[in-house]
Amino acid sequence: MDKTKASEILEILGIQEKNPVIYTGVESWHDPEAPYHNITAAADGQVLGSVQFATESQYEMVIQTAQSAFLTWREVPAPQRGEIVRQIGEALRKYKEPLGALVSLEMGKIYQEGLGEVQEMIDICDFAVGLSRQLYGLSMHSERKHHRMYEQWHPLGTVGIISAFNFPVAVWAWNSMIAAVCGNTSIWKPSEKTPLTAVACMNIVAEVIQANDLPEGIFNLVIGDRETGEKMANDKRLPLISATGSTRMGKSVGEAVGRRLGKTILELGGNNAIIITPHANLKMAIPAILFGAVGTCGQRCTSTRRLIIHEDIYEEFKEKLVTAYQSLQPKIGHPLDPNTLIGPLIDQDAVSNMQASLKSIESEGGNVLYGGEVLEGEGFETGTYVMPALVEAKNEYATVQHETFAPILYLMSYGELSEAVDIQNGVPQGLSSSIFTENMRESERFLSMMGSDCGIANVNIGTSGAEIGGAFGGEKETGGGRESGSDAWKAYMRRQTNTINWSEELPLAQGIKFDI
Repeated sequence: MDKTKASEILEILGIQEKNPVIYTGVESWHDPEAPYHNITAAADGQVLGSVQFATESQYEMVIQTAQSAFLTWREVPAPQRGEIVRQIGEALRKYKEPLGALVSLEMGKIYQEGLGEVQEMIDICDFAVGLSRQLYGLSMHSERKHHRMYEQWHPLGTVGIISAFNFPVAVWAWNSMIAAVCGNTSIWKPSEKTPLTAVACMNIVAEVIQANDLPEGIFNLVIGDRETGEKMANDKRLPLISATGSTRMGKSVGEAVGRRLGKTILELGGNNAIIITPHANLKMAIPAILFGAVGTCGQRCTSTRRLIIHEDIYEEFKEKLVTAYQSLQPKIGHPLDPNTLIGPLIDQDAVSNMQASLKSIESEGGNVLYGGEVLEGEGFETGTYVMPALVEAKNEYATVQHETFAPILYLMSYGELSEAVDIQNGVPQGLSSSIFTENMRESERFLSMMGSDCGIANVNIGTSGAEIGGAFGGEKETGGGRESGSDAWKAYMRRQTNTINWSEELPLAQGIKFDI
């Protein structure tokens, strides 16, 4: 990409050559003694800026600032907190195009997906604004005369947010905006692979915080590596940790937070499948499969990894897919090119993992039908652009059971729908799933308790592209957490049951007699 254009994007968003190591919503700090780490664009390898990793004392500064701000923020009425989030949503609208472009540059997803990610942030702000007037508790009838029972919800305190590189800003917004209207402050540790988009978000938020004369520390950023995430997981001052990443990372976070009896929202790996029945609309299915399998270069937690096709249409459908994949190569390139549909993998490690998985699947008996190569030549100098792969495989192969964060789609066949559902459920992960059918009984069977065991189950749409209105998350090794819509807000609050006796007597529950 033209360096002048990249510089314009960075300047608009306040990204400097050397960027803050911590950010407390208004104030930011550099450490004159600490080394800087260059952050390069996944798209073309150019240096976008540099960051430092937080020291122990800087981490403590962020924690203390966030805790102090919580004491003030929790007393702001929830609708007024919602007004601040509304203004953040308006600021994101103002910066949507440059922030979407920075997401594309730093992470590598195409510009349309970068814009879509920022739109998710805007949408969750809108959702949170409405939610700020709907933090409802229940009232219950007491078994005791002249007693009233009800429940109310209180903020937790300071919420820790650990996000992954593949959605470098949206997942933070899912958590932080809902946490904010619930009365919490938050501390965000972004992926060390994509910290500049996080700095840009803090710059945008700071405008709103300063314009409303609010204390620093409501929204906080701490840049660091794995050790910083471990500090957060073990920190009793963070009652909730929301962590997005691999299952391996999630198990480590869950264990650490569990030891201190804290709360977690874990959004971990997916091994998502689409079932294609004989009653499927194939014209609809193929573009859904392509977006799910190769969108974001296969680096979504909801990316389509497995395709379960009925044996009667397997060969015909396989040929259609190979033809569709053969048309993709001209559409692989720089993510800011409007003709691009597939950008790069995040780094060389991701390329190595993809190549290792392809080699492993062949050793298990799999058959690579098409793709898998690392692309070379002009525009592909980073060595991170790959040809998406189509592979015939069996569900029980160890490589299939493991999530490879790359554009590999495994094809397998089935005879009866019950067999397809067993294949779909026969992996450790349980995030997203889909069936393509125009047969009502098949779709209802898939959505029933006898069907998909995933947190997300779709009919006639793919596995990717969840809307913020529904709670997002999965089961089994995906973690079991829920973010975003529906009643996911309850995870960011503590429930309190209240009983009020307005009589002149003291009856005990369950009719117990305790006369003194």
